[in-house]
Amino acid sequence: MDLYSGVLSKLIEEFASLPGIGQKTAQRLAFHMVNQPKEKVERFASVMMEAREKICYCKECFTLTDREICPICADEKRDHSTIMVVETTRDQAAYEKTGKYDGVYHVLHGAISPMLGIGPNDIRLKELIQRLEKDVDEVIIATNSTLEGETTAMYLSKLIKPTGIKCSRIASGVPVGGDLEYIDEVTLLRALEGRQEL
Repeated sequence: MDLYSGVLSKLIEEFASLPGIGQKTAQRLAFHMVNQPKEKVERFASVMMEAREKICYCKECFTLTDREICPICADEKRDHSTIMVVETTRDQAAYEKTGKYDGVYHVLHGAISPMLGIGPNDIRLKELIQRLEKDVDEVIIATNSTLEGETTAMYLSKLIKPTGIKCSRIASGVPVGGDLEYIDEVTLLRALEGRQEL
């Protein structure tokens, strides 16, 4: 049975189709939108359409941007000889929030996953290899610590090492505030291998 009118049900359905939005949150968002002034809803819709039309990939690092070259790649103060390779634009944003990395990025838009039929040609690896022909000293592989992320990291290191460019992998280990008894063995091993002198 349809609890709401057709249009309201469609609006709830559209919100529920977004990643991470469940049915209750979709209802809350739908009710919020219909209770907003018409101008605010029009502005919201206009911004969504503008984003869809204007957002594209940066020609250098392939992050999402509304410019030909994103602000990070365009920044001459950044160290363009160090490239951090990440899986998604969200991963890039997470590193930028630290405020401690001053190099540039390369966004793969995925990870190698033979199980899902995603191979090296399905992500932005070819573009990364082209970037390595420029003046690059180090590539930091910052893919996730998943099977796919590890597979991608190993594949990348095999491609990069023969070029003579330094290739490093981000450390992974015990999270701050984590109890050792609840941490899996692979994470504990990584933490042990990545230990630093105090």
